[in-house]
Amino acid sequence: MSAHVSPGGFTGTSPVWLREPADVNALVPALWPASARKDDGVLHIGGLAVPDLVADVNTPAYVLDEDDFRARARAFRDGFAGYDVYYAGKAFLCTTVARWVAEEGLCLDVCSDGELTVALRAGVDPARIGYHGNNKTAMELRRAVDAGVGRIIVDSFHEIERLADIARQLGVTQGVMVRVTAGVEAHTHEFIATAHEDQKFGFSISSGDAFEAASRVLAEDGLELSGLHSHIGSQIFDTSGWEVAARRVLALHARIATELGRVLPELDLGGGFGIAYTTQDDPAAPAALAEQLTRIVTGECVALGIDVPHLSIEPGRAIVGPAMCTVYTVGTVKEVALDGGARRTYVSVDGGMSDNIRTALYDADYSCTLASRSSAATPVLARVVGKHCESGDIVVKDEFLPGDVAPGDLVAVPGTGAYGRSMASNYNHALRPPVVAVKDGQSRVIVRRETVDDLLATDLG
Repeated sequence: MSAHVSPGGFTGTSPVWLREPADVNALVPALWPASARKDDGVLHIGGLAVPDLVADVNTPAYVLDEDDFRARARAFRDGFAGYDVYYAGKAFLCTTVARWVAEEGLCLDVCSDGELTVALRAGVDPARIGYHGNNKTAMELRRAVDAGVGRIIVDSFHEIERLADIARQLGVTQGVMVRVTAGVEAHTHEFIATAHEDQKFGFSISSGDAFEAASRVLAEDGLELSGLHSHIGSQIFDTSGWEVAARRVLALHARIATELGRVLPELDLGGGFGIAYTTQDDPAAPAALAEQLTRIVTGECVALGIDVPHLSIEPGRAIVGPAMCTVYTVGTVKEVALDGGARRTYVSVDGGMSDNIRTALYDADYSCTLASRSSAATPVLARVVGKHCESGDIVVKDEFLPGDVAPGDLVAVPGTGAYGRSMASNYNHALRPPVVAVKDGQSRVIVRRETVDDLLATDLG
């Protein structure tokens, strides 16, 4: 943390990466959709002024730039030419987005019956759907197999037996990948690092479980083993983790060929590509990531004397995250005295952890901007908080906002496309916000705001 003394005499503490801006009204382009701009302090996205946009739908509201989403999808499709690119639907999925994904030539990754239902409703080709999950029920597996899902990523010995029985009952051969844990510690939050040994996903390579899982799949008449799947975590910027994981996974790939006589045609490297939430983040472009990952895999295959398998990846956050922002209305502003004479300005908005749990859950950092007007006031170090009955209900931990921020102002938070709406809740009986898609000066609600009737529909009292 570092101390700041503003020209107006305000004193506060902030993270070392956060610098007082020369212009508190300016946007940091890397954090926003490509169409985002300020006009006399008013935020515009997709050719629409945000205050006009939310006047029709109220706040809080998620605003999704369709062109930006599609451009990022194409960037992964084209940057990873020769790969299969699966959009990770868990980041954010609705019928419209599933259609966009298919229209841009991407496959789709789902991890629940609900996500599969949305994908099928959108008309996504089932053969281009992958199905994840560490505890898929027999009902979920039967529906996936019956629908013709192209690949199911198995995650336990129980699931292998369960899926094989279902495939035989339905008289089909089901494509399968085995999810493996490579024992790699991704440089990310503990709860979104998924390739270390002590967690719920996958079969451990080091324990021998991954090899045993492959052996069991190959022994089942109703299953076709297409390859191995490795996902090392989320919000990752350093490819060194993928390098270590690829070495271990490809060694297993080679062992399966040698000892079990099956050359697996595919390898999935997972996703987890990081995005810029604040100025401390510096993500690589998809083409650069593709070059690095291809070089890593090719180099390992040459060293092992094996052919390079057909590769796939699963970006989700990196496509939808920067394409969306959340708009709130300020309700109260409060200055709080801290130890050592420091002070912090608390800006309370009309949403919070019910529409973005990531700050509370992962200690995630976000940025924000005053979206409804320009200001000549001196910047103050602020904390944007929600309206819920939790002291940890924080939206943006640290950000400079104009010192005259006041009730009625609009504040917009960029980078909320991933895991904002998809992890939203009805905590305190809040109504989940709408998702409004914008394009070429037009808007349309693609997920409507919940109503009180929605909230009470399942309450049988």
